[in-house]
Amino acid sequence: MRFTAEQRLDDGVLEREFILGEIPGTLWTPPSGPAPLILMAHNNALPKREPRLVARGRDTAARGYAVATIDAAECGDRPRSAAQEQARADLRRAMQAGEPVEEIFESFIGPLVEHAVPEWRTTLDAVLALPGIDGPVGYSGWTAVGIRLAVTEPRLSAALFFAGGYVPRAQREEARRLTLPLLFLLQWDDEGNPRRRALDLFDAFGSTEKTLHANLGGHTGTPWFEGEDAARFFARHLTPPPRP
Repeated sequence: MRFTAEQRLDDGVLEREFILGEIPGTLWTPPSGPAPLILMAHNNALPKREPRLVARGRDTAARGYAVATIDAAECGDRPRSAAQEQARADLRRAMQAGEPVEEIFESFIGPLVEHAVPEWRTTLDAVLALPGIDGPVGYSGWTAVGIRLAVTEPRLSAALFFAGGYVPRAQREEARRLTLPLLFLLQWDDEGNPRRRALDLFDAFGSTEKTLHANLGGHTGTPWFEGEDAARFFARHLTPPPRP
């Protein structure tokens, strides 16, 4: 892992950009450690510098956590294959036209999950090797990647998933194998994630501790207070140190 830039924010959080092989990422660490770690993945593979993700990362670090986010393979600003670009275009066209999207979605999101999860596990190895970051580890963000990561990575202790209406068949099956505590956020009027599918996915999760928070509004309308509830959820399961 090679750090390429850093800045100290007003609240004492250290924000560092890094490169890990071909993986670009951002790491936020609190003013004092040791700190538990949260892997933060943006929905829909938007870039790690997306303002909502940056705000969540900074706020979470200020609460006493280390937070890592990356642009995984074919996500964010990383190169995309011609097949992925065509699948994205086909998906947008079908959704705008109100046509069936199931098979297009499978060809689009399925490969993204397969490529992204190994890079998240590589990132986890590297970040936990840094001084002052001791775990336990949580996950926050993109549901499809989070499900696969949770069933393949025993170091995860808790997960927060966003949306979740469109999740590949493989991850819908894997959801039944989850055992870690879950918080599932659902926007009731999300234009990109069918409500019924999201509710069915929540029902399928195998975890004995799982909580659903549903709020009115579209995909980007998650209320601010869900950040406070997320902090309480991770505090129960990752036991962060007291804020200085």
